[in-house]
Amino acid sequence: MAAVIDAPRDAGAVAVDQPVRRRRGTPLLAGGWGRAGGLVVALVVLAVVAACSVAFGAKAIPFGTVWQALVDGNGSTDHQIVRELRIPRTLLGLGVGGALGVAGALMQGVTRNPLADPGLLGVDAGAALAVVVAIHTFGVTSLTGYVGFAFVGAGLASVLVYLLGSAGRGGATPVKLALAGAALTALLTSLTSSILLLDVQTLDVFRFWAAGSLAGRDAEVVAQVAPFLIAGAVLALASSRALNTLSLGDDVARSLGQRVHLTRGLSALAIVLLCGAATAAAGPIGFVGLTVPHVARAICGPDYRWILPWSLVLAPTLLLAADVIGRLIARPGEVQVGIVTAFVGAPFFIALVRRRKLADL
Repeated sequence: MAAVIDAPRDAGAVAVDQPVRRRRGTPLLAGGWGRAGGLVVALVVLAVVAACSVAFGAKAIPFGTVWQALVDGNGSTDHQIVRELRIPRTLLGLGVGGALGVAGALMQGVTRNPLADPGLLGVDAGAALAVVVAIHTFGVTSLTGYVGFAFVGAGLASVLVYLLGSAGRGGATPVKLALAGAALTALLTSLTSSILLLDVQTLDVFRFWAAGSLAGRDAEVVAQVAPFLIAGAVLALASSRALNTLSLGDDVARSLGQRVHLTRGLSALAIVLLCGAATAAAGPIGFVGLTVPHVARAICGPDYRWILPWSLVLAPTLLLAADVIGRLIARPGEVQVGIVTAFVGAPFFIALVRRRKLADL
């Protein structure tokens, strides 16, 4: 009797009765066309959320009235609410959300730290101290007045962190930047707390800005921060290819001809422009810059040429949706968007941590 010898199964073959499962850690969308098509769908979702931001609010306005206000305002109270409050608020949410998402992705790429967010380089702490000084020393009480001080404070804090992280041998390494940011944030936060504890009136004015909100921001605030947001976004998107090389490590990047210090410096400049303008306009808003880049990375993979555009779309979608929720759940008042993003982002980020390895940048 001839012996029956089983032929070895091809390693690449998959049994027809076995379900094909996506390997853990692989992106949801593969290939340029799939990622581009998904990005178009994400843009459509963003447009729907933006329309909801204009249509819904603390005051119920019929859809017909909202449409009339968009087409041809007649000066009525409802039309003024839509044209002078909701539209600037929505535009600011688009800009601030996109800035926080892109800046968070840049920070995680430059520092190779999966927990990096706009607060890592002292942006939030610098802006907060500048606003407190503006209120306490110069008597500034308007949102338009906060923007200039907060932007300068955020920029100076970020530059100081980069200078501290660049000192010594090796230049601005990811670990040194993170340590310098943590140290300076602690110092600036203590100074801010000292002023607030000594001046209750400053605390009463400051706490509205510190909650993080899109409410009360008019077209003037949008116009003030728009140039910085656009410049930062353009600079960030132009750095995407260099970030891919930088993610391989400094030594490998140098061997491939990458100018590491220049790339890191330009990325830091983009972060200052984006985070400084966003924090100045809306106050410190957490979890957007931390969570959204991980969601983008889970969808499109580790390529920053896709992570940055996806973050630019997903972050304002999250921020505007949280803002709409905050307006609807507490009528006729509203819950600040910074509080809503914390409630939404914290459990979502915990679930993301449990499902994915965040160290894989």
